[in-house]
Amino acid sequence: MKVEFLGTGGAMAIPRPLCQCDVCKEAREKGLPYSRSGPSVFIHGPNVLIDTPEDSYMQLNRSRISNIDGVFYSHWHPDHVMGRRVLESVNADWINHPAKGTTTDVYLPEQVAIDFKTRLGTAEHLAFFESQKYISLHELTDGEKVSLNGITITPFRLSEDYVYAFLFEGEGKRILIAPDELFGWEPPELGELDLAVLPTGVCEFHPITGERQISADHPVLKEEATLRQTLEIIEKLQVKEVFLTHIEEPDQLSFDDLKQVENILLQNKKISFAFDTLMVDLT
Repeated sequence: MKVEFLGTGGAMAIPRPLCQCDVCKEAREKGLPYSRSGPSVFIHGPNVLIDTPEDSYMQLNRSRISNIDGVFYSHWHPDHVMGRRVLESVNADWINHPAKGTTTDVYLPEQVAIDFKTRLGTAEHLAFFESQKYISLHELTDGEKVSLNGITITPFRLSEDYVYAFLFEGEGKRILIAPDELFGWEPPELGELDLAVLPTGVCEFHPITGERQISADHPVLKEEATLRQTLEIIEKLQVKEVFLTHIEEPDQLSFDDLKQVENILLQNKKISFAFDTLMVDLT
């Protein structure tokens, strides 16, 4: 299996429109790896796409992906679903009559399927795609596994129980993908993992200077894990290597800053910050 990071930004990608901060200006001038698009990863082997942010169309065009055998959604938040029209773009045939388009299997974990019915019109939009045969919808019950190309995928709820992580097992490898929302999560016994992909968490304190960046009474700290809390979670996992993603523009950390964090805070640990287009080969 290989993990391709399509987008490593968060709800606020980098550069943020109209923003003239140093991080955003640098991202506009230099492009990759300083720029970061919306959160999404692709796992080669099972050929699974996780989430469709607004940037999905662009991400897939610049990727090394030639076939999608399954799409999984982690939760309903707009930065993870609002690029769903890409499912029409990759499958529709507007030339031939009768149409000769293709169909992509879309898997919705139990709570995701429930939330899609009341959030952002996602269920209605996906139902239309299914009526046009662009997609085939599969609603999963908690505990249900999916097998694609010899790889078993198990969605499971995190502490914020509207959001799911995914365990990929096969080819002698085990990968944990948790796209977002680690707040309050105590990892269960997952066994030894070859790779974990986790959200970075908000930077309550600047990871280099130690300066407080978010006031102690800010409501975000009651609903979002911090970087320090994410590192505590990693310590509880039996994992060989970790890549942190979902890096938010408000944290004001450039690609170079994050490299410095790796050298200072994360030295002697197999923890890295992912960047858009990064490919990690587990073979």
